[in-house]
Amino acid sequence: MQKLRITVVNVCRFVLAATFIFSGYVKAIDPLGTLYKLKDYAAAMSLNGLLPDWVLVGVAIALGALEFALGVFMLFAVRRHVVSRITLAFMAAMTVLTLWIFVADPVKDCGCFGDALKLTNGETLLKNIVLIACAALVAWRPVDMARFISRSNQWIVRYYTVAYIVITSVYCLYTLPIFDFRPYHVGMNIKQGMEIPEGAEQPEFESTFLLRKNGETREFTLDNYPDSTWEYVDTRTVQTKKGYEPPIHDFALTSCDTGEDITEQVLTKKGYTFLLVSPRLAVADDSNFGDIDQIYEYAEENGADFYCVTASANDKIERWRDLTGAEYRFCNADETTLKTMIRSNPGLMLLKDGTIIGKWSHNALPQTDDLTAPLQQLTIGKAQNDSTTERLLIVLLTFFLPLSALTLADRLWAWSKWIRNKQSNNRIFNLFKTEKKMRKKIVAGNWKMNMNLQ
Repeated sequence: MQKLRITVVNVCRFVLAATFIFSGYVKAIDPLGTLYKLKDYAAAMSLNGLLPDWVLVGVAIALGALEFALGVFMLFAVRRHVVSRITLAFMAAMTVLTLWIFVADPVKDCGCFGDALKLTNGETLLKNIVLIACAALVAWRPVDMARFISRSNQWIVRYYTVAYIVITSVYCLYTLPIFDFRPYHVGMNIKQGMEIPEGAEQPEFESTFLLRKNGETREFTLDNYPDSTWEYVDTRTVQTKKGYEPPIHDFALTSCDTGEDITEQVLTKKGYTFLLVSPRLAVADDSNFGDIDQIYEYAEENGADFYCVTASANDKIERWRDLTGAEYRFCNADETTLKTMIRSNPGLMLLKDGTIIGKWSHNALPQTDDLTAPLQQLTIGKAQNDSTTERLLIVLLTFFLPLSALTLADRLWAWSKWIRNKQSNNRIFNLFKTEKKMRKKIVAGNWKMNMNLQ
């Protein structure tokens, strides 16, 4: 029975560790994505604008770091009593939150695993019920968790884990997320990402029409649409059946100068197109506008298009032009789409024949000194290396390999210490036996020589 209990507790511990490490890491490498989700929750609770964005960014980094650290501490059984209680309290709070989300449905995706894994609100609630049960079992018998690191060396795991995940999060905030789970990743052809496969199930919509006659307003459908004596008021369209939704379903560009839809023009252009993406120009970082202007001039000289894509109104666009001297063309797009495209405000994307081949934060733009030849001859004119395998290998080498080496050294030291203690105990026992034998020999010698036992 004891072995079964220990096994169950450790299985729960590993389930919690894996979930928290994954959940915390995907949040930590995308702090702006976590910020956007926090703002969605704040809006649902009518708390939007209560805290400034820089505070929410700090909360986003802290949340990702907390989950990741709890997962690692649970994996290595670091501070078992304290960590298990904190984990249980955390899961209790999250379960209450997801219960509210399931009932009220204020957001469609809880954001538990960022953009890496999407769960419905029902799936999220079920997941948290399982996790809180695991957390309760672990908190009940924390001493059943087998330690991988001795207590004297646990401080190394604690400090290294916290430092690693915070530095990683700040780095991804300064540049771009290490892993890009969104549909606008390098290598994605936007036009192909918008296509619906032949034979795929189509969504169904139902439209109702509000019409007025003689001061009376009524709602009609296409089936019972009345005659022309009724005055049109409004149309409401709701989706009645879900169908196939392509990875990219909300990409549309409208020229700010002419009001024309230029989506097809941009996506079908042969050659290179720069997109300077800024969801809101009013809060965009303008510290690197000089580099942006030089990239625009380079694009003009080499036959590449350059657009600034924003959700801002015309007055904000004019203000940006006044501040930066921008001469490039502006077009409008949905703000949520722009936030999904790149986690930087502003951020730069490079398309070739409609395919994304490069993405840069405004803090890490291509060096203008290197733009000395046509794009097809430069490194930035070729697709960036976006190998998930290589990036996973970097994570393993920089985080898990050092901790694995520490675990191995710690276990070898503990084993060698046990051997030394055993040998030391044996020496004491042997010394006692040697003294006893010597005493017998001395007594025997005295008897022979002096005829006494003194």
